Amino acid sequence: MTINQPNQGSDKSLEIMRNFSQSYAKRTGTYFCQDLGVTSVVIEGLAKHKDDLGAPLCPCRHYEDKEAEVKATYWNCPCVPMQERQECHCMLFLKPDNPFAGDQQEISFEQIRSETNEY
Repeated sequence: MTINQPNQGSDKSLEIMRNFSQSYAKRTGTYFCQDLGVTSVVIEGLAKHKDDLGAPLCPCRHYEDKEAEVKATYWNCPCVPMQERQECHCMLFLKPDNPFAGDQQEISFEQIRSETNEY
């Protein structure tokens, strides 16, 4: 049995968000941050919100009312700024010319948990 940290999503949600992130990056021609620790924390946050709120609300913003934001859908990943302008506040999906963009569009479940187990 896996014991997750309080800030972690379930294994199931983490795998769903990991797969989504990889396929979305490939489909949009974007790349994960060169610091895969950033990528790990963001994907983990999306998984946690999916478990807690029923939707992958952007984990990098402050909300007065998370449930209302989920219903509004604007900040549900991929958020409207990402969909419309390829602008990712979380640095999860970066254009190749972004100075923080790495060359990866894949990340393993184990790599994410290794990073987020430290918090």
